[in-house]
Amino acid sequence: MTEDNCRVYACVNQKGGVGKSVTSTNLGIGLARNGEKVLIVDLDSQASQTVSLGWKEPDELLETIATQLTRVMENKPFDPRDGILSHGEGVRLMPSSIALSGVEMRLVNAMSRELILKKYLAAMRPDYDAIVLDCPPTLGMMTINALAAADRVIVPVQPEYLSVIGMTQLFETIGLVKENINPNLRVEGVLITLANMRTNLAKNTVEIIKGAYGGNVRVYPEPIPYSTKVKEASAAGKSIFAYEPGGKAAYAYESLVREVMRDAKSRGADLRAAKKSEHER
Repeated sequence: MTEDNCRVYACVNQKGGVGKSVTSTNLGIGLARNGEKVLIVDLDSQASQTVSLGWKEPDELLETIATQLTRVMENKPFDPRDGILSHGEGVRLMPSSIALSGVEMRLVNAMSRELILKKYLAAMRPDYDAIVLDCPPTLGMMTINALAAADRVIVPVQPEYLSVIGMTQLFETIGLVKENINPNLRVEGVLITLANMRTNLAKNTVEIIKGAYGGNVRVYPEPIPYSTKVKEASAAGKSIFAYEPGGKAAYAYESLVREVMRDAKSRGADLRAAKKSEHER
């Protein structure tokens, strides 16, 4: 594997409770189930991703993303593999802890503050096919770092009015990062989560999202249904594929994984064609 072959996905929404961690888990494990080597990085100081993958006491971990980013900020040598945890369903995890909140405060005054995470991930990219970043529910410095380091953004959004309002600010932030820091950044798609599509509210909100953003951004065709099984899976430290295979939520996340892999394959073909054309010239 090379850095060019590794895709970095940021799961982003400044609103909490929309399923970012669950989506990061099931996207990462779904890709691993299809033979990819995947790293999930928990960028939230609440460590929800870390807990939902089975590490119930994240603040007791000696090595986390906080310790790694601190070394990068201080320009100290670091082994990028320190702290990586192995999950039973085939993914690796760089965990988080409450210490990350202090690191984010320090980032404000750091040299090249938007690029600290990118520098860390550059050392990891050759080892993986995909890296999934689970972002905090803010548009603060850690999320900016994630957008600066990512290739693609996936936006989980609950089909309710307040979630739709917040998307305007989110897309403005993504646009600013693309314009000023990371010109290769692109929104992969909007994923409807926690959806009860039997209600008029959910149906109407999805239509509003498609009308407002569907012309420029793909809205994934299969909403993730609201399901207590998804919450139970997180509590058990498992993906929905392992906890309730064949269920509606597993089917929906399988659809997301297929879409993401199809896009990756298409981009890979385009990149090879572009390189061949350049070589021939």
